[in-house]
Amino acid sequence: MLNSSRPGFLLLEDGTLFRGRLTHDTEPVVAEVVFTTNMTGYQEVFTDPSYRGQIVVMTSPMVGNYGINDQDPESGQPQIAGVVMRELSAQFSNWRATGDLASWLLKEKVPVLDGVDTRRLTRHLRSAGAMRGAIAAGQHPSADVMNVLAACPSMEGLDLASRVTVRNQYQWGDPAAPHHIVAYDYGIKRNILRLFAEEDCRITVVPAQMPAEAVLDLRPDGIFLSNGPGDPAAVAYAPDIIRALSRHDIPMLGICLGHQLIGLTFGASTEKMSYGHRGGNHPVRELETGRVLITSQNHGFTVRGDEGSISGAPAMEVTHTNLNDGTIEGMRHRELPIFAVQYHPEAAPGPHDARPLFHQFMQAVTGDGALMSQTLDTQ
Repeated sequence: MLNSSRPGFLLLEDGTLFRGRLTHDTEPVVAEVVFTTNMTGYQEVFTDPSYRGQIVVMTSPMVGNYGINDQDPESGQPQIAGVVMRELSAQFSNWRATGDLASWLLKEKVPVLDGVDTRRLTRHLRSAGAMRGAIAAGQHPSADVMNVLAACPSMEGLDLASRVTVRNQYQWGDPAAPHHIVAYDYGIKRNILRLFAEEDCRITVVPAQMPAEAVLDLRPDGIFLSNGPGDPAAVAYAPDIIRALSRHDIPMLGICLGHQLIGLTFGASTEKMSYGHRGGNHPVRELETGRVLITSQNHGFTVRGDEGSISGAPAMEVTHTNLNDGTIEGMRHRELPIFAVQYHPEAAPGPHDARPLFHQFMQAVTGDGALMSQTLDTQ
């Protein structure tokens, strides 16, 4: 039975307090507080492993109006620590729906704080930056809540990829498919696997720390480095693995965390952003054509550099930049068949402008086209 009248609050580490209503009983939850600008796709957001260990603020004023279903989750369970919203819809209507969002979140024990002025909260996070916060019951934070919040670790220095990765490798797609992709799981989303399967691929998903030798024994036609949560610099085991794989001339594609790990492998460094990029409306410019893609994104760290170069990584060239802040959104190796993008070409949720990237990668895998041209063929 949902209790929509119990008072609750979100306390940020800078002392700012936002009051609302807890939809169900919960113990205090502490995590980094971030916001997403997606208007739809809340089920995909909540199950995206890249949101592991974060309290997500929904900027859309009403959430839950089309319910939930069994097809849209990007992983087997919600990954968020909690959710803050303006209004949790009491009713839902959609031909695909199998239930309501509130009951699903209650079943999965995800704390929900609604009735919050999310516009004011989002503006505060944009000004002050993403920070740790606590969701708890009551009107005022107790000393215990403040102590738990003070003890919450910063996202910097956290290797969350090792927490969300698969423990044992598994197969996805048609076993008889002609092309074999090995995907490192740092927090992979299911829609990525679906799109590779649509490209006539069978996919072997492997743990984040699988040695390069074991991957090579699988005889991949291409290697994929997935999205994932946490600080890329803390995933200290990945660059050596990627470097060893890069010596075998196998086409490699990285997105999001995979993009950052490729940068680190070839000498770049990463840094935490003030409030990151999360949502489905981020403009990215292709440097070669000047064309603008509207992209889906979810990351709080970035590769250091600008349109001209990537600091410390002369072997990598920039292919895409973010039009809002100039950060690097794409890069490729000058000699090796390696390409990476910071945004999410699989969307889920979000626009499909960049989805042809999967087809372009497959051209490199099959040898049917130039190696990962900066230009995406959308015809």
